[in-house]
Amino acid sequence: MLMTRLLSFENWKRWLWSIVRFVLIAGLSFVILYPILQKIATAIKHKSDLYSPIVVWIPENFTLENFKNAISIMDYWETLLNTFLLSSTTTILTTASCALAGYAFARLSFKGSKLLFAGVILTILVPPTTILIPIYMNLKDFTLMGIIPLLTGDSVNLLNSYWPFILTSITANSLKAGLYIFIFRQFFRGIPKVIEEAAYIDGAGVGKTFLRIMLPNAIPAIVTVMLFSFVWQWNDSFYTTTYLTSSNVMATQLSSLPHNLSIQLEGGVATNKDPFYMSMVQDTGILLAILPLIIIYLFVQRYFVESIERSGIVG
Repeated sequence: MLMTRLLSFENWKRWLWSIVRFVLIAGLSFVILYPILQKIATAIKHKSDLYSPIVVWIPENFTLENFKNAISIMDYWETLLNTFLLSSTTTILTTASCALAGYAFARLSFKGSKLLFAGVILTILVPPTTILIPIYMNLKDFTLMGIIPLLTGDSVNLLNSYWPFILTSITANSLKAGLYIFIFRQFFRGIPKVIEEAAYIDGAGVGKTFLRIMLPNAIPAIVTVMLFSFVWQWNDSFYTTTYLTSSNVMATQLSSLPHNLSIQLEGGVATNKDPFYMSMVQDTGILLAILPLIIIYLFVQRYFVESIERSGIVG
């Protein structure tokens, strides 16, 4: 009798946990998918459907005119190429520099390493807005610690170019670099030291051991960091609109989309246009901006999940 009650209790507990899990998954799915589905429904609507009380999700007049307008205004194909090149370059450079930094913090003992790693953690915690003005002024009058004025006689303005992204990437100071260093550090700490010691006995130095032994074993961490870095750089609007003002990348094009739309339609001011239609075209532009990421995720999601499970992101 007691055994039967225990089994019944276990079944009820398992059944209750299944309900809780289903509610959590359904709620998270709704939060993630609802904005995307709403933008898709808005993008395929005709302008007349905006004022129809019976149209909520499925339009009465299906059209691709919003996509045509958004592609034309954003100069989409050139913008897509520029954004892909920028994100790919920063991803590769950031992954390489953060892997070196993570390996140094995990394996190389040097004075002040703990203090420096505390600084790395602070870069994750400190909001980027607090250091925006010093970064902006430093890049506007870039001197490379006083070396450039000695050679050219004046400082160099690096704004409105890709140099800020390149310099911050190769020095492990790019967007979310502190998190990437932490991921690599945790992963390298999980690799047995006997592997490195065997390489040292065979005559390999630190650099050769890192390139030939540690880096090939760090594929899960590399995949994780590369995917995070690519997506965050693609979606970034804070640093991108600060460093670039006239370049055709997704962040700058999306921010100027309403103004450019008003000019294309009638050559007037944005406030004189229909705000609902302006919002509809802007939603279409946002959908076009995230569409490449959705396509990429469909192909790499299996590798991404596997790399998350095998990396030290939770260690």
